[in-house]
Amino acid sequence: MGMSMSQKILAAHAGLKEVRAGQLINARVDLALANDITGPVAIKEFVRSGAKKTADSSKIALVMDHFAPNKDIKSAQQCKICREFAAEQNVQNFFDVGQMGIEHALLPEKGLVGAGDLVIGADSHTCTYGALGAFSTGVGSTDMCAAMMSGECWFKVPAAIKFTLIGKPRRYVCGKDVILHIIGLIGVDGALYKSMEFTGDGVANLGIDDRFTICNMAIEAGAKNGIFPVDDITREYLKNHFKREVREFAADPDAEYEREYVIDLSKIEPTVAFPHLPENARTPESWGKVKIDQAVIGSCTNGHITDLRMAAEVLKGRKVAKGVRAIVIPATNEIYLQALKEGLIETFIEAGAIVSTPTCGPCLGGYMGILAENERAVSTTNRNFVGRMGHSSSEVYLASPYVAAASAVAGYLTTPDALAGDTLTGDGSENATNAANGTKNGASGGATNAAENEVKR
Repeated sequence: MGMSMSQKILAAHAGLKEVRAGQLINARVDLALANDITGPVAIKEFVRSGAKKTADSSKIALVMDHFAPNKDIKSAQQCKICREFAAEQNVQNFFDVGQMGIEHALLPEKGLVGAGDLVIGADSHTCTYGALGAFSTGVGSTDMCAAMMSGECWFKVPAAIKFTLIGKPRRYVCGKDVILHIIGLIGVDGALYKSMEFTGDGVANLGIDDRFTICNMAIEAGAKNGIFPVDDITREYLKNHFKREVREFAADPDAEYEREYVIDLSKIEPTVAFPHLPENARTPESWGKVKIDQAVIGSCTNGHITDLRMAAEVLKGRKVAKGVRAIVIPATNEIYLQALKEGLIETFIEAGAIVSTPTCGPCLGGYMGILAENERAVSTTNRNFVGRMGHSSSEVYLASPYVAAASAVAGYLTTPDALAGDTLTGDGSENATNAANGTKNGASGGATNAAENEVKR
């Protein structure tokens, strides 16, 4: 039996001819990542161990993005620990205010991750880089410490689930809708410790930023990683960014998969994950009129230039609804600059939104958009757990930039094509939590019903 794409990359980095699901291996890593939250923990363990030098400082990246620019004394101390360690160990890939960005958008942009790489990060959304044909996954801070010391990490080889994509997404549907649809189909534990491997003719109809978004949220289905094949779209991106040798791996024709799904992209509708799980995926006919207090467009999931273009397309010539706070966060300085050049920032400000420096900020309930008691936000971020963005009674509705922008204008959940002639009913006074608490199995007219069009093999 052959190997999956992920298994091939792991085998190559472990110096083995083959690996099998469930096998424990040690493998060398091409890059180990930490941020201002997880980095200090790893650094303190490094010092406590008595280690003096990292195995290879060129294979370490430290990105100050969660609470940077610093919001308080504690966050300033966290960044100081990382800053001093980077200077002491000559870590060149240290990104601070002025050079920083949200880590999972920044590292691909800087050419630090690419096809065939094995990347670990002390952040669960490190699985983002699978969009480039890399095996990338999140680890704990102590594993990050071990990698800094030895250049290696241990892995349990994951089994794989195959997602064959066909068709082309319709207008106002993007990668965020695709992954929310899939999570609604399989659940937040549907790919637990598995590799989500995407393939099929439909892959060509997804841009690189769509792929980043999809792989980013593989962890929200419980996956160890998500990964796309290397094609001409990938190669073009790598040609313009990647600094090292491209190593392409492809699944064997007889690779073993635990399950297979066929996803018709043309049948996916705009999808929103209602509180309080990403699997609570619903399509417009089951949204009702859910009033919102805040819209957030950004994060490592949807802060790319294409995401900002989607939002600007909707907001151009329109105004954010009274009583709604709209926050736009470009994922990196380069994306911010590109948005300035294209006039997107002007569009956002004229619409009544604010634009922030690149930061994770509100996504983890850090700052730059915390929710108060009983407030609701539509957000392009990746998680909507209880209290994720603020008060424990607040609610987060995960959506695409198209839906987030349209909802900011309407003042309630809606789609761009509904803005001109909205047919949604309800006065918004109902407690949306009643609807939100329905599971994927109880959602009427939602993503689960649409999933019946998929073929499970």
